[in-house]
Amino acid sequence: MNSILIIGLGFLAQGLFFIRTIAQWFKSEQEGEVISPIVYWQISLVASILMLTYGILRNDFAIVVGQSLVYSIYIRNLQLKKVWNKMHLISRSLFVLIPIAYWVWLIYSGNINSILKNESVSLFWMVWGTIAQLIFISRFFYQWIHSEKEKESLFPLGFWIISTFGSLMIFTYSVARIDPVLFASHSMGLFVYFRNILLHYGKGSLFEKFGDIPALNKLIGKVSNKIK
Repeated sequence: MNSILIIGLGFLAQGLFFIRTIAQWFKSEQEGEVISPIVYWQISLVASILMLTYGILRNDFAIVVGQSLVYSIYIRNLQLKKVWNKMHLISRSLFVLIPIAYWVWLIYSGNINSILKNESVSLFWMVWGTIAQLIFISRFFYQWIHSEKEKESLFPLGFWIISTFGSLMIFTYSVARIDPVLFASHSMGLFVYFRNILLHYGKGSLFEKFGDIPALNKLIGKVSNKIK
């Protein structure tokens, strides 16, 4: 596939990941506390499939492993939100079957070997990138365990701390890999992670500063109410 199309696919996936993050941050700022909106997990499923596709086309082992490990946690959070079973049967079936089909194809076609033996990535950076992805996606395992204990989908403080460290590692990997997709997404995401940490410590919402601007405050409220 044309490299420009592959990069475009990657940017689309990361664009969706960024939109989910902005939606979560916006809702949290408006509420003055960290929120786990349904749309965050719905967008995550679509973005993860696109990112998995990008990782396969880029022969990037770190991305393929990272997206595959965390995928089921997105579904579990939708179950905890009690919306998974309300989604259309076809949508649920596709979300479950597509990642499985990818792995069956990778294994039986032998393409998994080309990913593992990608000569454009040195052993050091492949190991670094994989560890970075594992650390980054471990935040979702932490979030999942915490949510299961609380019987609801929540974002604990540790989720954002792990996000920050993992994102910094992937950012470094993106520079070495010359990957504009990872570079752009992780340079922008750090602000949201930091803001959620501050919200956890009760530092207050940035939107409070707009309290003396009624029209803007009303607009923020309307947008926030659209985020479920």
